[in-house]
Amino acid sequence: MSVVSHIRAIMLLPGVVLAVVPGIILYSSGTINFLWRQQPPFNALLLAVGSACIAFGLFLMARTISLFAGVGQGTLAPWEPPKKLVVQGIYRQVRNPMISGVLFILCGESLIFGSTGILAWFLFFLWGNLIYIPILEEPGLEKRFGEDYTLYKKNVPRWIPRLHPWDQPAA
Repeated sequence: MSVVSHIRAIMLLPGVVLAVVPGIILYSSGTINFLWRQQPPFNALLLAVGSACIAFGLFLMARTISLFAGVGQGTLAPWEPPKKLVVQGIYRQVRNPMISGVLFILCGESLIFGSTGILAWFLFFLWGNLIYIPILEEPGLEKRFGEDYTLYKKNVPRWIPRLHPWDQPAA
């Protein structure tokens, strides 16, 4: 996959979810309640927690995009998905680190911008993925990767990471 393919996928998927929609929400509301208009020390706490959420979310996204490109030989986009099942790095502990990263960033944006609209978007995005992933994404992955994905799915949780990385049995 080319660099352009990866950039396009990032801009169209997490870019829209994390920048375009929150930007529209903030613009439409006409107000930003930075740090929920809290006074010290609560504003510093909100800034620290919000920033930590965003930093962790960006870390998860960067790791997953890197693994999709290097190991999976594809992008995060459904129109150019990984050709190989990725069961390395963070994927040894949790099956959906990309979505988790996006959710962490949305949570951080809500805290920093003091936006109930972004919080509602976070909840809608979470709800959508709670439905989409088990009903559509996972059956598609089982069809594409067969028994390898089924074994992976049995051993690695969807959302809450394992304490110890899963070691895939040798083929």
